[in-house]
This record gives sequence, structure tokens and C-alpha cells, in this order.
Amino acid sequence: MQTHDIRRRFLDHFVKAGHTEVPSASLVLDDPNLLFVNAGMVQFKPYFLGQQTPPFPTATSVQKCVRTGDIENVGVTTRHNTFFQMAGNFSFGDYFKEGAITLAWELITKPQSEGGYGFDPERIWVTAYNQDPEAAEIWRRVAGMPDERIQFRDGADNYWDMGVPGPGGPCSEIYYDRGPEYGKEGGPVVDEDRYIEIWNLVFMQDVRGDLSPKKGHPPVGVLPKKNIDTGMGVERVAFLLQGVDNVYETDLVRPVITKAESLSGRTYGTDHQADVRFRVIADHARTAVMLIADGVNPGNEGRGYVLRRLLRRIIRSARLLGADKPSMAEFVTVVRDTMAESYPELVTDFDRILTVAVGEETAFLKTLSSGSKLFDTAAESVKAAGKTTIGGAEAFALHDTYGFPIDLTLEMASEAGLQVDEEGFRSLMAEQRRRAKEDAQSRKHAHTDLSVYKDFVDTAATEFTGFDELSSEATVLALISGGVRVPTATAGESVEVILDRSPLYAESGGQIADIGSISAPGLSVKVNDVQKIAKKVWTHKVTVETGQITEGDVVRVDVDPAWRKGATQGHSGTHMVHAALRQVLGPNATQAGSLNKPGYLRFDFSWQGALSEAQRNDIEAVANDAIGADFAVNTMVTDLDSAKAMGAMALFGENYGNEVRVVEIGGPFSMELCGGTHVGHSSQIGPVTLLGESSVGSGVRRVEAFVGLDSYRYLAKERALLAGVASSLKVPTDEVPARIETLVDRLRVAEKELEAVKAASVLASAGTLADSAERIGSVRAVVAQAPDGVGGNDLRTLAADVRGRLGSDPAVVVLFGTVDGKVPFVVNANQGAQDAGIKAGELVSSFGPAIGGRGGGKGETAQGSGSNPDGIAQALSGVRARISELAS
Repeated sequence: MQTHDIRRRFLDHFVKAGHTEVPSASLVLDDPNLLFVNAGMVQFKPYFLGQQTPPFPTATSVQKCVRTGDIENVGVTTRHNTFFQMAGNFSFGDYFKEGAITLAWELITKPQSEGGYGFDPERIWVTAYNQDPEAAEIWRRVAGMPDERIQFRDGADNYWDMGVPGPGGPCSEIYYDRGPEYGKEGGPVVDEDRYIEIWNLVFMQDVRGDLSPKKGHPPVGVLPKKNIDTGMGVERVAFLLQGVDNVYETDLVRPVITKAESLSGRTYGTDHQADVRFRVIADHARTAVMLIADGVNPGNEGRGYVLRRLLRRIIRSARLLGADKPSMAEFVTVVRDTMAESYPELVTDFDRILTVAVGEETAFLKTLSSGSKLFDTAAESVKAAGKTTIGGAEAFALHDTYGFPIDLTLEMASEAGLQVDEEGFRSLMAEQRRRAKEDAQSRKHAHTDLSVYKDFVDTAATEFTGFDELSSEATVLALISGGVRVPTATAGESVEVILDRSPLYAESGGQIADIGSISAPGLSVKVNDVQKIAKKVWTHKVTVETGQITEGDVVRVDVDPAWRKGATQGHSGTHMVHAALRQVLGPNATQAGSLNKPGYLRFDFSWQGALSEAQRNDIEAVANDAIGADFAVNTMVTDLDSAKAMGAMALFGENYGNEVRVVEIGGPFSMELCGGTHVGHSSQIGPVTLLGESSVGSGVRRVEAFVGLDSYRYLAKERALLAGVASSLKVPTDEVPARIETLVDRLRVAEKELEAVKAASVLASAGTLADSAERIGSVRAVVAQAPDGVGGNDLRTLAADVRGRLGSDPAVVVLFGTVDGKVPFVVNANQGAQDAGIKAGELVSSFGPAIGGRGGGKGETAQGSGSNPDGIAQALSGVRARISELAS
């Protein structure tokens, strides 16, 4: 049975049982506790937490999930995956344990010819929480499950909660016995390789406190409604029904391995280490494609770092298998072809997905090249010291600072006849993870208590009137202070106000909130911010200036008209810049985030590499041409599928409802899903002036611009600046660039002449320093402070010249400079000195602490810098003493 069929049968089974089919949420949700969606119930959290009333009593979904806690185990075992599909059914106060068990049993044992999975009932085992005899009794009664195939476990295995205070409950897990060839008899408590878990039924009935029942602590309460949350692993069911040994050999994963075989010339299943690499490629390729499809781009922190790490592990594994050419495009294409039946967006958005993945591969291959050179340097240093092991600190620096994988370090060390201090490396990695975990824990917090808003979310969603008017009459539904409702607020107090209707825009879609006022006779309230709760309720954050505001008051709500005008210009300008980017750069320049406020916009988009000056000029010109065309700005409300069919663009990672608002400017020029406020005609935006373009992460660029009056003000300031420069140069403004170019050329010539004079002066001092050479033991030594201002390259040149003047006798030159509070130094030892046992690099330790410096080098030359000029005298004395010790 193919995986796509397994998904469809699951959804059909529960839809026929009265459940509402809910599409998978994006892998990226706004949840403070989650990097990625990692369970099927995540999108239903507000219902389980009691923050919102669910719109349906029961639901079913197949949710995309990513779990990254076991990345290192992926491929090592055949049970770990980063991306997987979790099929689930959910009851919000409707059926409970018996209903969940009955529905699950029917689906897994019903013959395939009747729409079920057709598992042999005699090979099904179940587990139950050891304090939940009711579940075991239901299994006996509903499924005829014998006692010997029902096993009890403690909370660590059979109790579930969200990891923070909130709902939880016992669970019952369903296992399938693969047979004696896969392990020991005795059920899942004995062997979970033979007995594979396929489905977990969670009976949410408790409220857990700060301490979890998973660790033996009792719940602190009972939920007002008992809920059901289940999760069936689609991939696990697939490998069982397809008769293969693990998820990597199923119909949606094995094709990636097959492609890796063809690219590497290796065969899967013949070598464990190679098999691990094949599985890493297959798992990570699927995960990376699904993350990019949901708007994640490679970066150096958070979600972007996880994606980057996955992509680099693919590249590394392919290289270690022997694939010496870029291969990312091949893997991404296979994932598209296998997964598209369930996820058609992989086809429609393939060009962007491919661009992001291949761009990261190109960048990392360059990193591998530079990392190889750094490794060669480290290996030479180890060999020169007569050692055979590259230190853990060096291996960690290659990995952490330069992104060079430890596997490649180990492989290259072996080829060079060296070893790596893996224990030291692992220790440093563990320390880094510990710090990262502590940092994450310090930021992690329980779910914000939104229960005070629940009644309004359920029954009194705010009516937004701001599309049609800037002033509305409204009723005060509630005042909230410190998370609790209060009856009144007086002058000087800051509270949140919930109204039945409001013209004030609540921050969303990149547009910041309106400012304005709430008033009534004797009452004046300043609105500082407006935010959305559950996308339904506007909460106005206000300061009472005069009078008293009371729940139930009828008030007037006004938007600051100047603010709104600027905000609409900024938001409409963002749409124009987006359309211009796509026209100039192509359809792969897709939105990755935005911010707009009165007079200003910032737009992030997917793109590899900086824009040229010509591209920036073209983008600005296209946007302003469209503004000058005075296009009408039209809006319409329609269903999501119709909007997509029209060609309206959506923001990646955003979850839209069935009803969406489309903003169209100039017909096909710009059409986007957007809930923001806009101008009536494009000419009202005013001119758009791009301020600059920069990188905000791998594969993501950012443009910033002024619009409207702010654009005029910016251009006026630039014109005044140009006029001032022209006046100072005493030339017309149109001759300023040529005049500046002439001055720059003259400055370069003067600088070269100055450098030549300076170099002559430095070299002139070489004779004086050579004449001051002293005999220390068997060597001639010049240990001195160079003339003021000599540092860097000049200091190296001076030391080399002095050493040359000392002839072939054993000689050492140690010079210190002083430049801007720093103490650069150079140590030079000729061959005679080295033969006498004096190595330049080893002398640094004799004076480094005195000047607060560090440096290094080999036998002939060492250099570095310190930060304490007051220590130079001590440094001179210290290095003389060390030379004397070595020379004797």
C-alpha cells in the first residue's frame, strides 16, 4: 500500500465517522515553545488549552512534523526521522476513550478491500498507563484483546503532556509484532524493534502543574471537558504495509537513496557506515525541502540554522560516499516527484525551493574548500611538532568557526596518517550544547494565559471598520489590566481596551498598528498600540489622559489621519516593490518578510547574491512607473482556492482561513493576499526611493525604501548635501562626480608618495638597529623598540632587513612597535639561530604576557600583537633572558 493511499484512507475513515478534515498547518507556527511543529495536535493547542472554543466537535488531519532533537541519530538507527507525517483524530469534549479505541481498532484491522489497513488482529499489542485500568478494560471489550497482549507502563512511557503546565493525560499505544526474526518475544516492554509502535491514543483529562505526571507527580486538576488527541506515524505504517524493514526503504524515501547510489557509485545495504550516510541524505533531503517550502531559509540561528545544518549534512554525506560533483538539485527533484501527490506546492514552488537548496550547496562547497586548507595547516603544525594527534580544540574550531564537519576532519586526518582528539572535540561540543540548552530554557516559557480573552474570541470578535472609515462609534466590552478584567480605569492608568468595533488597524502582515484616540464627554484616551488575539479580537493598549473609562461605555474611536495616510502609502509601496522585484529578478524573488510604517518600508525576499546597481535602479524605476500609471487599487474577499487560482501570492509559513482578502493593483502587476490598509490609487503612494540593499541571511536579501513625503524629504536632503559639496568644490553639481574622482586620484598618488617616504625612513633605521646588535651567548641579537608609528607590514620589512644586515652568523631580531595603543611585534631567527635551538615561534611566550599579547609562527618567523605598551620594557628584558638561556 503506497504512502499516499495510507494518508487518504486515514482521513476518509474519520471523515466518514463525522470528523472535519483539517489541512496540515505550516511547519512554522508562532509558538514560543516550538522551533517547528512536532506533533499533530499543535495547531489545535488553543482548543486543548481552553483559550478558544473549537469550531467543530471532532477533527482529523495529517500534519507535517519536524523533530530535531535526534539529528545525530538519524541514519545510525532506522527509527529516527527529522521529517514525518502524523495522522491524527481529535475530539474536543465529544467522544472519549471508548470512541478513540473503537475508531482506531476498526481502521487498523478492517480489510484493505473495505478501506482499512488490514493488519492481523493477532499481531496487535497495546500498552496502557499503569494507573488507567479503564483503558485496558475497553481494549478487552471492544477489540477482544487478550490480557497477555495488554502491557502496563509508568508515566515516562504512557503519560503525555505538553512539557509545560496545562492539559495532559494517560495514553494507550498500539504496537505491531513484526515476528521472531526481528527480536525477542515478550511484547513492547521487552523489544521495541520487533514490536513497532504505530499509533498513540492520548486521553486528555488532567491539568498538570509545574511537575509532570510523566515523572510520577500527581495532576493538579481535572479538565472541564475530556479530549482525545491521537497520533499515527504514517511512515511507520507504510514500512509495515509495504513489507520492508524500515522507513528508509518505503516508496517515498528509497528513491532518494537510489539517486544517491547512482551519483556515488556505491550500493546501499553493503556497508553500515555507508548506509548511515545514505539514510542521512534521504531523511534530510525530505526535511529540507519541506522546510524551504514553508518559508524557512538557511541562516546562522534558530530555524535557519537547523535547515543549514541539514543541508550541509546532505552535502557532507554525499561527498563521503564519493559523489564529487554538486548533487543537491538531484535530491531535491526526487523529493518533489515523490511527495507532490500529497503536497502539490512542491511543484508550484519548485524553482524557489531549488534555488535556496542549491545556493546553500554552492556556499558550503566553498567552505569545504577553505576548510581543507585550514586543515592542511593544522596537520602540518602537528607533524612539525613531532605529534600524531590533531587537538580537540583545533577540530572544534574547524567545525564551529568554519563549518567544517568533524567527519571530514576524521577522514582527512586518517589519510594524513594522523588521529583526532575526538574526546576533546566531543567535550567542547557538549559544552556548547549545554550553553545553548540553558539559553533556550531561559527563553522558553509556558503558554501565555489568554483565558481572559476567551469569551470574546468565542462570541465577540471585533468588527474592523477601518477599511471604510477612520472614526467609529463603539462599546467598551472589557478593560484588562495585568491579565485580569477591571471595571474602570482613570487618568494616568494604562490598560487594554476591548471594543465591539474599531477602525484602528491591529498590527499584522508586516504593517504596524495604527495610533489614535478613544473619547467621550469628559474622557480622553490615547491609543498607543493595537494587537490581535487569535486573529479575532482587537486589544487596544491605551493610556487614559483625562476622565474615567468604564466597561459598557459608548465611545468614539478615531484613527490619526496623518498616520493612516502614511501607513497606507507604506503598505501599498511594499506591494509595488515586491511586484517590481519579481519583474526585474524573476518569480524566484519571493517575499520572506516585511515591515511597513508611515513613510517607510522594509522588504525581505529570497535571492542569492547582492543586487547590482543596475538591478536596484531598475527595481526603483519599475515601481515608480507603476505608481505614475495611477493604477486602481481593488480589494475583494473570496475563498482561498479561488484566490490562488487568480494568481494571488501568499506569504510562506502563513496559515490562512478559507476566506481571504485579495489586494490587486494594476491587474496582473500586483495581486497578493493581504489584510492591510491601502491607498485608493497607486499615484497616492508618492515616489519610492530605495535606500539600500543588504543581506539578512543566506539566501535572503533586504531592500529598504522611503515613500511619499518621506521620500521627498530624503531626496531634498540628498540634494542639499550635493549642493554643499558642489559649493565646497566650486563646481556645478553635475560636475561633482568628475571633480571627486580627480581628487581621489590625486589623493592616491599622494598616499603612495607618503608611503614611499615612510618606507625609506623605516629602511634607513635598519642600519642603526643592525649596528646596535648585541652578543647574547652564541648569537647576535637585535632586541629593540622600532621607531614610533612603525607596525604591520613595515615592521616585518624592517625586521627582515635588519636580519639580512647581520650576515650568516646565528642571529635573532625581535622588534616591537606602537600603533594606536597596540603593540605589534615580529620575531625573526636565521638558520644559524634555529640550528642553535632558537625558534622564533617559541620566543613569543617569553614576552607575550608582558604586553598582553599573543601570536605565533614557525622556526623562522613569528608575529602578533599586544595591548599593553607599558609592558614593552619588561618584554625586552624577558626575551633577552630567554635568548640567553637558549643560546647557552
